[in-house]
Parts: sequence; structure tokens; C-alpha cells
Amino acid sequence: MFVVVVAGRFLLPLLIPRFPLPAIIACLVLDAADQSIFQAFGYDPPGYQSYDKAMDIFYLSVAYLSAMRNWDNLHAFAIARFLFYYRLVGAFTFEVTHERWVLLVFPNTFEYFFIAYELWRTRWSTRPVTQRAWLLTAAFIWIFVKLPQEYWLHIAELDVTDTLDDYSWAWPLLIGLLVLLAAILWFGVRPRLPQPDHAFRVVSDPIPDAVDTSEKLSVLHLAGGWVISWMTVEKIVLVGLVSAIYGLFLPTVEMSTVELFVSIGSLVAVNAAITLLFSRREWTIESAAVAVVVRVVVNVGIVGIFDFALNRTSAGWTTFFFLCLISLMTTLHDRYQPVYAWRRSRELDLRDA
Repeated sequence: MFVVVVAGRFLLPLLIPRFPLPAIIACLVLDAADQSIFQAFGYDPPGYQSYDKAMDIFYLSVAYLSAMRNWDNLHAFAIARFLFYYRLVGAFTFEVTHERWVLLVFPNTFEYFFIAYELWRTRWSTRPVTQRAWLLTAAFIWIFVKLPQEYWLHIAELDVTDTLDDYSWAWPLLIGLLVLLAAILWFGVRPRLPQPDHAFRVVSDPIPDAVDTSEKLSVLHLAGGWVISWMTVEKIVLVGLVSAIYGLFLPTVEMSTVELFVSIGSLVAVNAAITLLFSRREWTIESAAVAVVVRVVVNVGIVGIFDFALNRTSAGWTTFFFLCLISLMTTLHDRYQPVYAWRRSRELDLRDA
């Protein structure tokens, strides 16, 4: 059951780029229910808190990259970018210090902000929504939703299931609150909503046709023809921190956190050089899944050559896990960042016009 739950927590996030709202809600539900599932089967995985936070960061990273692909409101994306990296720094700090108050200071506002954006997108266009509206949405989630939730879970260390079992008034209170919330949404919020712009949808929009023809130029333009660019720096920070979080609790990792971050960052830079090289060619790999597999094979080869040159042996399955993680995240970033760059360039052109 442990393997099934962990596999689900790694596989469900892969649906987020295509089905953002249902996929991230599925990840959220599984995150909330995983320990209850273990308890139902009489198993309490040791140190699961660290596993849990690391897997949270994985699906939040995929959600962030999918926002880079899907979101056409750049004000909302800028807020989401801040919220995501703020939480990423907090998760890393928690894994280093194991101080639970850190999670209160660095709440996971990004996740609910992502859900709020995708909820709006199901019926309405997101482009006309102002920056102020998105900021107020983020502030409301941060103050009135995430701070109480983080306090409940990580400072008071209370569990919803245990509370419902221990107190007879808990179930009526919970049902009453849900009914009250539903009434507020139905009678207070719904009548004030504008007319829907389109039919209900949860599937992400296709990548604009213009990006298909300009993707290679976007990569070259952003990198300036060089490997070192802001695009590469972001990938190094993103993949490096996520990998460092996993490295802090995986027992087979022998490197220090700094050594792991530098090693991962170096490999990400090599991947950027390979991406830049192939962006000059006339052909590309259309399938994202195939591109990830190819990159895994390439990275395994790079590490194998490096180990052979230094006459050393890497820890097999642990190294392979990190190579898969690096390959997936760098591939998604390389494919989705040009979409954001195209939208940003178009936005600047409209302002200058």
C-alpha cells in the first residue's frame, strides 16, 4: 500500500499540465488522505513527514511549470511564481532545521492560488482580471485559509480524522460550516459573477500556434546564444532545491547538500547546453514523454562517462531517481518557458503599440 500511495503521488502530478484543476485536486486529496490510508492498513511509515513534504514540492513544481505553459494572465503568473519559490525555500528550510514553525512562516499559498485561477478559468476568461484582483485573492488565501491550516497541522499538530473521531460535536460543526460555505457561494457569490465567457472546461488550452514556429528562436533569444541565462539560472534553482530536499531524507545519499546542489546544477547546465545545441537543428522531438526518456538516457550516459573518468561508482537507484527527476523537470521547463516568453513578448508589444 505504501508503494501504491507513493506511486500515485508521483504519477498524478503528470496530469496537471493537461488537466490542471482535477489533477491538482486529486493530488491534494491524496496528500490529505495518505496517512489515514496507512493507518487503515495498520502501517505508519517512519519519517513520512519528510517524504510527504518532498512529494508535495514535486507536484507543486509540476503545477508551477504547467502555469508557465497555460496561464495567459501574466500578473497572475508573476504572483504564482513568487508564491511557489517562497514555499520552495520554506520547504528546504524545514528539511534542514525540522522546525515546524517554518511551515507557518512559509505557507503553501501557491497551491490554493493555482486552484482559484483554474476554477475561474473553467467558465471565464482570465486575461481581463486585474493584478489587484489577483493580489487580493492571494492575500485572502494566505491570511484566512493557509495560516489557520498551517497552524492546525504543523503547530497544534492536529489531525482532521482524529479530531472528528474524538469529539462528538466535530462532525455537526464541519457539516454546518460546509453548508454555510455552500450557501454563501450560491446566494452571495454566484449572483454577482459575470456571465460566463465559454462552456465549462477543465482541459488546458492548446499551445498557441505562433509558439510552435518560434520556440527555437525563443530559446536562442532568451539564452542570447549562451548557456548562461536567466532561463538556465531558474532551472538550476528549481531543480537544485527540489533535488536537495529529496537528498536531505533519502538514506542512500552520501553527498552533502551543497555538493548535491552543485552536482545537480552542473548537470542542469549541461542539459541547457544540449538544449541550445539541438535548438539550432531542423528537427525536434514532438512527444514530451519521448523527450523525457531520451533525456534520461542522455543523462545516464553523461553520469556514466563522468564516473568512468573519475574511476568511481554512483549509487545506482538513487542516482537514477535524481536523473529521472532532473530530466522530467528540465524537459517541462524547456518546453513551457518559450510559451511564457511568447506571451510576455506579445504583452510588451501591445503596451508599446
